[in-house]
Amino acid sequence: MPRFPMLASLARHRLTVLLLALQVALTCAIVCNVALMIAGRAAQMRWPSGVAEDELVMIDSASLGDGNPLARHAADLDALRGIPGVRAVAAVDALPFNRNNWSNGIATVPDGSAHLAATAFNGTPGERQALGLRLVAGRDFRPDEYVPVDSAHDWDGINHVSATIVTRALAARLFPGQDPLGRLVYPGDQPVRIVGVVDRLLRPMLETGDGNGYAMLFPMLPDDDSVTYVLRTTPAQRQRVLKRAAEVLDRLDGNRILRHAQTFEQLRSDYFRHDRTMLGLLLAAATGLLLVTAVGIAGLASFWVQQRRRAIGIRRAVGATRRDILRYFQAENALIVGGGLLPGALLALGLNLLLMRHYELPRLPLAYLPVAALALWLLGQLAVLGPALRAAAVPPVVATRAD
Repeated sequence: MPRFPMLASLARHRLTVLLLALQVALTCAIVCNVALMIAGRAAQMRWPSGVAEDELVMIDSASLGDGNPLARHAADLDALRGIPGVRAVAAVDALPFNRNNWSNGIATVPDGSAHLAATAFNGTPGERQALGLRLVAGRDFRPDEYVPVDSAHDWDGINHVSATIVTRALAARLFPGQDPLGRLVYPGDQPVRIVGVVDRLLRPMLETGDGNGYAMLFPMLPDDDSVTYVLRTTPAQRQRVLKRAAEVLDRLDGNRILRHAQTFEQLRSDYFRHDRTMLGLLLAAATGLLLVTAVGIAGLASFWVQQRRRAIGIRRAVGATRRDILRYFQAENALIVGGGLLPGALLALGLNLLLMRHYELPRLPLAYLPVAALALWLLGQLAVLGPALRAAAVPPVVATRAD
């Protein structure tokens, strides 16, 4: 197919061609970065928390009366263990996705600067079994290692513990390539020995970066009037156990407020509710932008077909087949779209650098660029197909008609 007449034809409409190529470039840049945001957030929503998600139910209890909260928690736990179907139960102060994040710096030498921040999880004995955390090295806490202090949420508590269980991710970050068991870390002023490693435990609030798996379990008993009770049961019995737990707690102490009685799956779903809305909006915006680009390509092709009807008829009269006309319009569109893809790729990388600087978006993988280019090229070919078929249907007799 002759190329130079096609280029000459496009040169006569250089402003229109330039605007359409610019639209393709902007679409490529925006869609690449939107796809990166959607993929990253969707992957985060699927991260395993490390707990037995399909077996856990929980209920928050806030007592309004006086008395020893530790004694009240012990009585509550004894009653909850008696519910048929309950395999394990614990009182905890934090869970993945519950937003109750107590984060502290971790150092590996005395009086050293903190290497990183990790979330502290405190709970009653049996917390690991109740949550379903998988121990990959070491042991669980011994009964004598639990420290009931005045408050488990300040430095008075963390400076009295002697042992900790860390996640695999935190251990690998603190002691890369080494056995973390028996090593000392400094979450406060005093050394704490690592006695166990669990496979995974996500933090209560997720952030950008690789620190969402940095967590530590401490043998500190929640001693506040507000506490979360976690019960582990079978998936089929969760709703029954949850309802029965609320009844048991209310019967033991009617002077309390029970809130957020839910399964862990509901907790996860509620945490990511806004993310799902955001993903829907991003997907709708990207789809709308692609549709606008497709409509622009189709509209320009239809306009040119209408303008060139006589020229098309002449070509048909001198022997051009319908396939030749169809290929001409598709090749012309391929040139226009292709002219916008290279600047679009460069614009996508520039936009990604801007987003990385201001919104902590990760670096755009180069693999996104050829995928986006191919998608836009195919979109252009599909958009021009209808006008190209109408052009191919122009009969040779049109060449003999007067304007």
